[in-house]
Amino acid sequence: MSEQPSRHGGKVLVEALEAQGVERVFCVPGESYLAALDGLFDSGVDTIVTRHEGGASLMAEADGKLTGRPGIAFVTRGPGATNASCGVHVAYQDSTPMILFIGQVASDQRDREAFQEVDYRAMFHPLAKWVAEIDRVDRIPEYVSHAFHVAQSGRPGPVVLALPEDILSSDYTGAPAVPAATLPSGKAAESDVGAIVDMLAKAERPLVIVGGGPWSQKAANALGRFADKAALPVGASFRCQDYLDNRHSHYVGDVGIGINPKLAERVKNADVILSLGARLGEMTTSGYTLLTPPLPRQTLIHVHADAAEIGRVYRPALGVVANAAELVCQLADAARSPETPRDQWITSARSDYEEWQQPQQSPGDLKMEQVISHLNEALGEDAILTNGAGNYSAWLHRYYRYRNWPTQLAPTSGSMGYGLPAAIAAKLRHPERDVVCLAGDGCFQMVMQEFGVACQYGANVIVLVSNNGMYGTIRMHQERKYPDRPSGTRMHNPDFAAFARSYGGFGATVTSDSEFPAALQAAREAGVPAILDLKVDPHALSPKLTLAHP
Repeated sequence: MSEQPSRHGGKVLVEALEAQGVERVFCVPGESYLAALDGLFDSGVDTIVTRHEGGASLMAEADGKLTGRPGIAFVTRGPGATNASCGVHVAYQDSTPMILFIGQVASDQRDREAFQEVDYRAMFHPLAKWVAEIDRVDRIPEYVSHAFHVAQSGRPGPVVLALPEDILSSDYTGAPAVPAATLPSGKAAESDVGAIVDMLAKAERPLVIVGGGPWSQKAANALGRFADKAALPVGASFRCQDYLDNRHSHYVGDVGIGINPKLAERVKNADVILSLGARLGEMTTSGYTLLTPPLPRQTLIHVHADAAEIGRVYRPALGVVANAAELVCQLADAARSPETPRDQWITSARSDYEEWQQPQQSPGDLKMEQVISHLNEALGEDAILTNGAGNYSAWLHRYYRYRNWPTQLAPTSGSMGYGLPAAIAAKLRHPERDVVCLAGDGCFQMVMQEFGVACQYGANVIVLVSNNGMYGTIRMHQERKYPDRPSGTRMHNPDFAAFARSYGGFGATVTSDSEFPAALQAAREAGVPAILDLKVDPHALSPKLTLAHP
């Protein structure tokens, strides 16, 4: 093995990232990883400097969702790492490949409670698939290679690597970086494919619930073919609504928060349920009531990439360890018609979905159902919509029709503040596409400083701020449990349109349904990041609830 030119550990690290195909990293700079920043200086890696470590980690998570490859974030030690933990938590619960690199105190200062020292193995153990600290410069390529394998194998998820200052600054003349990770195929055994096809063909009232990760447009197309050939209704688990074109005649709605009551009954009454990649967690099962643990009354076929997930809550009749995106292609090829016709089962399920799509009237001059209806008409099929947490998202989930993958970026973990960082990551990855972030006023103000990142890098996102002057979700729960005693939920908001203009972006205030189409068009044509301040009635708590009837 020939000796390589001498370079410090930061450059070795960046070489390792480039060997894995990394094109972009998100960071807040810190003195604890100066050598890594130096390594990025003359590399081919695009470095996006964010305003807060939480924003960096959420952008990296969203980038991982979009590409299926680990999103990369760099943060400094101590407070930087704790700030970034939100993105690691989202990546873990959402099964997103991601790697967080954290600057660490020098190795000769460890275990002295040095400045900003944290034991990252202990801190991130419950939040990440693997946490490690690199203690030798010559092992940087090995650790990076392993991190990429762990983040992408089985059930994808986050990895955390700590980088002591002295290791990053040490000289190294050893071998070049390890080539890109080689991953298992993720395909299922033919015997399992045959068993699934046979069980579904014999069923009278089957239902597919799709979700989890990773996914692809190829998988979405295969799911449509599989549903057609096997005569199967398909529901999407929480915030996985872009896994199948919502216009498909067999798509029957989202199995998540605020589920269509008729779809909930259909899940309960199904005789066979194929969970295709979904974990069947609390949100997808309506608090573990649609399927009763540990032995559901429905015959359950559970497909998941992680063997430990199968049987964790529900005992399946058939458990298959496989990548759902790969398996659905196998199922599309092997599917056969049902032994008993079930046209009525499918058409009635689809009819229930279409009826659920008809907007209910909300109070106020500007109605979120009308906003979403116009987005359906105005945006192209490849537009990406992002959101965080809050009741405002209920209108999006209920009324928007996703037509391609990936067009929905939202945290199944229910993390507030996700929408804007995710939108920036999406626009940087797909500058030719419309990217629209929906955020509540509370959700947006957790990350609004990242709008400056959008302006700095020309990520021309459009942010729709649902502005009702309160934390609406919590107010809804208060009105249910402690009526007429609101506490801790009111907010004093800035002029969001003026905030956008202060950064050189486009800002407009919208107060009525009639104003929204022109404002959206102006934002799309502005050529800069945009914020539309939507003044919605605070009485409109959700598509079904008002303050008068919580």
